[in-house]
Amino acid sequence: MTANDISFIIPIFNRPEEAKELLESFIALDGNKDFEIVIVEDGSKISSKTVVEDYKPQLNISYYYKENSGPGDSRNYGMQKARGNYFIILDSDCVLPKQYLTNVLSSLNNTYVDCFGGPDAAHYSFSNIQKAINFAMTSFITTGGIRGKASSINKFQPRSFNMGISKKAFEATGGFGRIHPGEDPDLSIRLWKLGFETKLIPEAYVYHKRRISWSKFYNQVYKFGSVRPILNTWHPYTKKITYWFPSVFCLGVIISLVALLFNITLPIYLVLGYFGLSFIIAIVSTKNIIVAVLSLLAIVIQFFGYGYGFLKSTLKLMFSNKNPEELFPNLFFRKI
Repeated sequence: MTANDISFIIPIFNRPEEAKELLESFIALDGNKDFEIVIVEDGSKISSKTVVEDYKPQLNISYYYKENSGPGDSRNYGMQKARGNYFIILDSDCVLPKQYLTNVLSSLNNTYVDCFGGPDAAHYSFSNIQKAINFAMTSFITTGGIRGKASSINKFQPRSFNMGISKKAFEATGGFGRIHPGEDPDLSIRLWKLGFETKLIPEAYVYHKRRISWSKFYNQVYKFGSVRPILNTWHPYTKKITYWFPSVFCLGVIISLVALLFNITLPIYLVLGYFGLSFIIAIVSTKNIIVAVLSLLAIVIQFFGYGYGFLKSTLKLMFSNKNPEELFPNLFFRKI
């Protein structure tokens, strides 16, 4: 496989400044630039077309505008238009390190799979809040980050901010569904059912900017928690007890605070011990005490947002005869 086989698929919604940063990183990539880039403007009011036009002399870019129908449908649209045999899907708020594509091609040429995922990382230029959120979303001590281990690499669930999928696998599955978020694990599970393999390529990381505030971060992880019970309903064999961890942890924090009123201190010491360990790991990882402090806040938001969303969604599905789309219309994009 060479760069000529690759089509990058990038949906964009009202973020021309992100398009410019990402396209700049494409120019800086090692190796040849024979790959294709497909930009799909998903009903944006703030167009990226002018930015894309500026880079056409240097990169092989196709630009499409369509009515807003969500990132999953926009990725499908881009893959239908693409000329490559292997698609790499990126979020517009990502920036590529110069060795990204050479690492992807090296891994796929060594051990081919029809779907891969790569990690995300924080660039040194990111704000302290971006770095703290990145820690919460990627650290092994939280529920975020890489879903999969080297020992179970073929069961890794790629995430669509940095994901590769072959044309063959896309056509077999029909691509992403209308649920959002959650469209990427749903696609991974359907790929497994059809016999396709997935893997993590640790070296194929991207710098993921996550341009979000604390309130937007809460809404994001709340939705992550809300969709997981829906996926468990659709794919029951993928249920894991670990999905309950954030909800149980949050209940544990509440119980420990109540217990403190009755002079029962052990539960609160356990909670403080967890956050103490998280703080130490954050300092070692980020080498920044401010980021480490903010990371504790990010973890609290992550756990309570995900945990509450998961518990609420589980109870609604359990005690209602309605289908998920009727119960959670805000988690599904309409068809166009």
